[in-house]
Amino acid sequence: MECCCCVQVGSVLSNALSERATPDEIECTINGEYSVTCRRDREHDEVFVPFSLVHKYFEIYGKITTADGVEKFEWSHSYGKIYHPKKKYDPRGTFTTFENYNVEVRDRVKCISGIEGVPVSTQWEPRGFYYPTQIAQFGLAHYSKHITEPEPKRRIIDDGEKHLENWIISKDAYMAREFDTSVQSNVLRFSTSDHAASQVWLKVNVTQDFVLSVDLQLKPNSSMTVVLQNKDKKETVYLHYVTSTQLIWAQDDHIYYGIGLDQQWRRITRDLIIDMQKGWALQDRPKRRSPRNKFKISSIILSGSGSLDNVTVSWSEHMWQFYAAARWLVRAQRARSGGWPIPVRRRMAAGVAELKPGWHSAMSQGHAISLLSRAYYESGDATYLQAAKRALYLLDVPSHAGGVKAMWMDKYVW
Repeated sequence: MECCCCVQVGSVLSNALSERATPDEIECTINGEYSVTCRRDREHDEVFVPFSLVHKYFEIYGKITTADGVEKFEWSHSYGKIYHPKKKYDPRGTFTTFENYNVEVRDRVKCISGIEGVPVSTQWEPRGFYYPTQIAQFGLAHYSKHITEPEPKRRIIDDGEKHLENWIISKDAYMAREFDTSVQSNVLRFSTSDHAASQVWLKVNVTQDFVLSVDLQLKPNSSMTVVLQNKDKKETVYLHYVTSTQLIWAQDDHIYYGIGLDQQWRRITRDLIIDMQKGWALQDRPKRRSPRNKFKISSIILSGSGSLDNVTVSWSEHMWQFYAAARWLVRAQRARSGGWPIPVRRRMAAGVAELKPGWHSAMSQGHAISLLSRAYYESGDATYLQAAKRALYLLDVPSHAGGVKAMWMDKYVW
């Protein structure tokens, strides 16, 4: 499981000690290797250690919560919550209680890749990597929500056929609706100059529905920008989806996602609120609340040259995200072993041998099999079934030989 956000408890500590003598600062030396500032309560002969240290040292989780206007600090030894099953497990139905999960919001999810459409993890590598367990959980959560939630209402903004919007074209830009034989549909073609003011853009007023889907074909140095506005604060955020292989970068209220260099038609589906939040986190800004009912989509801007079609907004697109995870698992699977090697080093604890890049995870294998079997059930595509079968191989290979099989008391498979 992934870790939720971790916070210092200085303010809570101050409240707890408000009726006592003010604690003094004292240096805490950690194993003689480094020091941190702690607090000493002489009256009660107690030393208070920063929670940020405890979290990193023991992987303890915690956060400040507010109930009835009163702050308290919730401490737990696990990221997960206990949900009691309500029905018999169905391998074609929801995955355990994953309908309650939201993988995207986890702090250890750097962002959702603009190329792959799956989460990028920072769990053991701050630069980010594709973590099979996290990707499978992402897909299983969306699959489970697809089953438990009502079908989303979709609003078609522009489909080149029945729904046609009046796009605004600057003087040095070009836009036309043309029939594209490759997709057998009328599409919107556009071209702008290198001047920043050269744009093709559409003014919209969309609230509540922040999952944007669009068919795109972009040439190099082109982009699609979605503008979000906070209705109360008049704050404006620009989400740029650009032809680049760079994952994500941001400057002030401009957040950029690379969607690759492929000039073929592709379907892009983005949760705009998640994309905004991850851009803020990238800049180390204080966490800002961003409830969906406070924002609206105000415009869509096209720059460079390319084509688009089937612009749609909805509350959710769970099955698209589910299949994004399934497709990634098929592409990333090693044909010979059937595994998804973890590409980063993992240090378990001091004095314990570390796992070098390329290790396999039993949770990754199991979650992936669960997702792929559901993808086969839903689609009938045998590609998913074959990938699930290949993934079984490492379950019979001992961990010391590169697999995931372990024995407890030299007797029971663990």
